[in-house]
Amino acid sequence: MSQLLSERILNMATSATLAMAAKARELKAEGKDIIGLSLGEPDFNTPDFIKEAAKTAIDENYNSYTPVDGYAELKEAIITKFKRDNNISYTPKQIVVSTGAKQCLANVALVLLNEGDEVILPCPYWVSYADIVKLSDGVPVEVMTSIDNDFKMTPQQLEAAITPKTKMIWFSSPCNPSGSVYSKKELRALADVLVKYPNIYVVSDEIYEHINFVGGHASMAEFDDMYDRTITINGVSKAFAMTGWRIGFLGGPEAIARACNKMQGQITSGANCIAQRAVITALEAAPTKVQYMIDEFEVRRNLILNLLKDIEGFSCNTPEGAFYVFPDVSAFFGKTLNGSLIKNATDFSLYLLEAALVATVTGDAFGNPNCIRISYAASQDQIKEAMSRIKKVVS
Repeated sequence: MSQLLSERILNMATSATLAMAAKARELKAEGKDIIGLSLGEPDFNTPDFIKEAAKTAIDENYNSYTPVDGYAELKEAIITKFKRDNNISYTPKQIVVSTGAKQCLANVALVLLNEGDEVILPCPYWVSYADIVKLSDGVPVEVMTSIDNDFKMTPQQLEAAITPKTKMIWFSSPCNPSGSVYSKKELRALADVLVKYPNIYVVSDEIYEHINFVGGHASMAEFDDMYDRTITINGVSKAFAMTGWRIGFLGGPEAIARACNKMQGQITSGANCIAQRAVITALEAAPTKVQYMIDEFEVRRNLILNLLKDIEGFSCNTPEGAFYVFPDVSAFFGKTLNGSLIKNATDFSLYLLEAALVATVTGDAFGNPNCIRISYAASQDQIKEAMSRIKKVVS
């Protein structure tokens, strides 16, 4: 059967986060008490005021194809949001609404990359970046960061990674999986390098923008000298607990937005009509409407960090945003735990699933082979039980 399939799909990796979630579901179906800390999905319900907007849209008979790049009213809400929250000014022609932020990323890669173009990816990076780049005939260039520097790329590292083939740099802030947040000063230092290379574009993935425990979210497109070279990606999945609603959006140079609209028109057309109407209401609301979720995530972050400190072999930074910890677990490599030889982070993550019944994700999937990602988008009781199980099977 594999002979029938394209090299494109055969060479593509399966999403590690989705694969681990599927394995966890299989074990649950077998009756095992799995605690799932692998998916990046808030465990809150979508706020009622957003659900009511969706019900109203149904009653008002929004059931037809939507404009490929999004309803005009939604684009205006996105423009208002960018100005209010990020101090970035866009016009409707610079906005494209897609079926999730992941489609925005794929659109950008497909319309900008030619064969052999290089994309700099500070490690760790979100699990799908590298394969989206490869699918678009680009070449991922990984830049290793360290836990000592809070998993952030330095200007010196960026400069060293740039070659004549560099077309883009992709990064997320707050970062999935490390939870690191680039300050405005740190982004400016990276921008000072990039201004010397006017043909390099920036993809700034800000999907975790509001899940920020230090305040003062900064965007690369805020800088006048980077505005025309930055594509800002965002959406409602994380901050508004709307993962299944599948709405993401981008703001960027008009020519790139126009190309993304053209690409999307041949693949999916416009995003879901009811979800779009609900997102108008979500974005028009003040960010304080979802502050209760952020407050709870911060409590959980502090809880899981304190519990991990009591487990020998785990080394953690203090994430400033998102809802993940990304501990270095290389202290276990080469050791045998209850008869299982741990050669790498993948072995360790699988061991935790089988021995502790706790689902995590190997850092290999994020470009960092020494770490695992643990989501704390779970109840405090589940976090306590999961860390207790992990401590027991590694002690």
